[in-house]
Amino acid sequence: MPELWRSATEGWSENAKVHVSRLAARQFGRVSRPQLEHLGIGNARIGRAVREGYLLRVLPGVYAVGHCAPTLGGDLSAALLYAGPGAALSNATALWWRGLIESPPRPIMVSTPRRRASLPGLHVQGRRWHGRVWHRGLPAVPLALALRDYATTASQDRLRRVVAEAEYRRVLDVEAVRAVIGRGLPGSARLRQALERYQPMLALTRSVLEERFLALCESAALPLPECNSTIDGLMVDMLWRAQHLIVELDGYVAHGTRAQLERDRARELRLRAAGFRVLRYTWRQITTQPALVIADLSAALAGANVT
Repeated sequence: MPELWRSATEGWSENAKVHVSRLAARQFGRVSRPQLEHLGIGNARIGRAVREGYLLRVLPGVYAVGHCAPTLGGDLSAALLYAGPGAALSNATALWWRGLIESPPRPIMVSTPRRRASLPGLHVQGRRWHGRVWHRGLPAVPLALALRDYATTASQDRLRRVVAEAEYRRVLDVEAVRAVIGRGLPGSARLRQALERYQPMLALTRSVLEERFLALCESAALPLPECNSTIDGLMVDMLWRAQHLIVELDGYVAHGTRAQLERDRARELRLRAAGFRVLRYTWRQITTQPALVIADLSAALAGANVT
């Protein structure tokens, strides 16, 4: 392979080779044709490097250098290079790159101040400039703008969780978010509502079932519990510490086996020994019998001895 690369880059100056190598290292292995031309590498030499496999086209005018092993960083960098100077990750892609969303969204979303067509798997918001913030080596739109964009399509529950996650990670600037909310701007009304109603403990939930349970407590105006706290060395789902009350949430997958049922009962004995009352609710109860769950939980909270 080194011999192939030497052949493919024949005619390149040593300085150009060094600069391409360094540039690709900073851009997750990707470079653009304008960048190569800026380094003095003309069309003929670029064409030869493509034919001989040193440069591998990943998007129009964007190449992987040396190999085309797919990486998320490489995909994002290629998208930015395709969108051109001034481009930034936007919407859910910017939120995921900041660690506020669990799964990488598709399509990749970027904003650019110039006109650029979208491609399969890549959505480009053209003729748009709102500044950039660098994070883990890539530019992204400011967090407040990414949240407003995300608010145009995300469910209110998803939006509230992302806002809570940002607050938990201490990157949420409430004033900056309020500054981008404006009458008639897409996503503004939904983001304003999420900002008014977000709960920081949403960032500590580990499942949709836990989110549903918190929403149920909120809808009934019940005091909100601590999420995934530790009691006597055991992590419990929901905890009202002052009331010495614990709620464990049972999904079928996690709690449907005999061995798991035995472990659950052993946990309950240990928690009771530590002075806590334990209630258990299932997914079906929370989603199909919410009134019964609220009544049962309300009675337990009302009858608890607060210490």
